[in-house]
Amino acid sequence: MAFKPQIKVPATYMRGGTSKGVFFNLTDLPEPAQEAGEARDNLLLRVIGSPDPYGKQTDGMGGATSSTSKTVILSKSRKDDHDVDYLFGQVAIDKAFVDWSGNCGNLTSAVGAFAVSNGLVDASKIPDNGVVEVKVWQVNISKTIIVHVPITHGEVQETGDFELDGVTFPAAEVKLEFMDPADGEGALFPTGNLVDELDVPGVGVLSATMINAGIPTVFINASEIGYDGTELQDAINSDASVLEKLETIRAYGALKMGLIQHVEEAKSRQHTPKVAWVAPAKSYHASSGKEVTADSIDLLVRAMSMGKLHHAMMGTAAVAIGTAAAIPGTLVNQAAGGGQRHEVNFGHPSGTLKVGAAAERVGEDWQVTKASMSRSARVLMEGWVRVPE
Repeated sequence: MAFKPQIKVPATYMRGGTSKGVFFNLTDLPEPAQEAGEARDNLLLRVIGSPDPYGKQTDGMGGATSSTSKTVILSKSRKDDHDVDYLFGQVAIDKAFVDWSGNCGNLTSAVGAFAVSNGLVDASKIPDNGVVEVKVWQVNISKTIIVHVPITHGEVQETGDFELDGVTFPAAEVKLEFMDPADGEGALFPTGNLVDELDVPGVGVLSATMINAGIPTVFINASEIGYDGTELQDAINSDASVLEKLETIRAYGALKMGLIQHVEEAKSRQHTPKVAWVAPAKSYHASSGKEVTADSIDLLVRAMSMGKLHHAMMGTAAVAIGTAAAIPGTLVNQAAGGGQRHEVNFGHPSGTLKVGAAAERVGEDWQVTKASMSRSARVLMEGWVRVPE
């Protein structure tokens, strides 16, 4: 029996922040996959190696974690005042499902570099030496992000001495600015409250700050679910009952935020919202063994991604953290000690991260004009990815 050969699709494998993903130029995709739909989803699933009942993604480019099961499609922007359109697809590991409901903040740091290196940014904007501001339109959430890409001798500079907890080796610093980061149509707090009571069957009534910034996120107090905020991955991801409890909290949070109409719908919306727990600063040892002292951070945050505790922090969730911390009265702000704050340095399983946000009161509502942080990015491999036709 004769089988068709594999097809070759130009692709770049990149690290962005604490994530990795396969990047594509839209025009390089097979024609059926250049439009949203089944053909595109099937291609990306096969590229990453999903669905994999073994949970390893051995027959694909995925790394069997939410941080390494990601895809990005870039194209010249259809908006006159932007450089590039950025579409993010979070690929499930054990299901035939690509979630297009949110952004990946970590991989955003690699978007600018890919855009410059692949001719998606007007050459007249790129200095011989310096920094080019790449104006990105994030298609999933309809938001603008400014990526500051360092340039040396007319090319993207990837090497440097900027260290990012959760990434082993230093690289060049990439500054990110998330403009008007409230998700959707600007409803920063979808329930209208800074803190709600979230009634979760089998868990109880929890205090919750539910915010749409960077990515929809449900923040709860660590103490209300029996934690102190210093947990590492093994303590959470090895306990099926804990994972089920946290997923239930996420599902009922999604319902309360109006992201789904029925709690069962959360199963087909794995990427959003995120659920995270916060606690006051406390000393602990990060997953690398590095000591994080209480006096070096403002608060502790742990966040779930695709059903598992994230090994560091999702970039979009960091935007949510910075935004919530800037608004007095939220659980994040309270954990950080209260008051008006323009930036916070928080502890996560791999170390620390500083994020800033500019918030202001407009009438009865809060508005956030910008959130910012620094990440790094690097090309790991480029060429073609092969998939069975």
